[in-house]
Amino acid sequence: MASLPYVMEDLAGVIQIFSDGSIHRHELIDSVAYPAKDDTSVVWKDYCYDKLHDLHLRIYKPSYTTTTTKLPVIYYLHGGGFCVGSFARPKYHNCCLRISEALHVIVVAPNARLAPEHRLPAAMDDSFVALKWLQGLARNPNGGQLTDDVVGCCDFDRFSVFGDSSGGNLAHHLAVRLGPGSPELTPIKIRGYVMLTPFFGGTERTMSEGLPEKVLNVDILNT
Repeated sequence: MASLPYVMEDLAGVIQIFSDGSIHRHELIDSVAYPAKDDTSVVWKDYCYDKLHDLHLRIYKPSYTTTTTKLPVIYYLHGGGFCVGSFARPKYHNCCLRISEALHVIVVAPNARLAPEHRLPAAMDDSFVALKWLQGLARNPNGGQLTDDVVGCCDFDRFSVFGDSSGGNLAHHLAVRLGPGSPELTPIKIRGYVMLTPFFGGTERTMSEGLPEKVLNVDILNT
């Protein structure tokens, strides 16, 4: 009689890897702590940017924007340690809503493939593929999935990349890959990168990686 699968790796109960290779990812329920605060001041819609891997992104636009208004674009890469989270998670969704309204900008928030099923550099590649999808829209607005009023509002010459935690790591790698001015993405021109508490790790520990923490301790980071 075959033995039942047992847990081989346990990331604080959030992700469990079993002996048969199966993976259980705990659904992060944070709607109580971070309820969605959608007051209709920002409209949003999801689009598929990679049919092969069934990857989507969410685009936010201030609802009071006219079709002739050109708005800067912020490309928002969410956190989650490369292994959990999506743009639909309430705290990330709320963040994008607030950024779009407060700064009067278009926000584009892509999802990426998650580890451990898809190890790095999968997420790095996906963050680049989503940018190339946006480049296609910028070059041919009428041939994309977006309605003209959304594409028409995007000022692709004023484009910034925001990365939160592991998203900050992705932003860093995009900056290295694309270089100053992002000529590979013309007509999109990335004017700057903002890394919010970026997550980095290496074979040689930095002082910040050695700090004693209950959740993000060295053992968890190694996992």
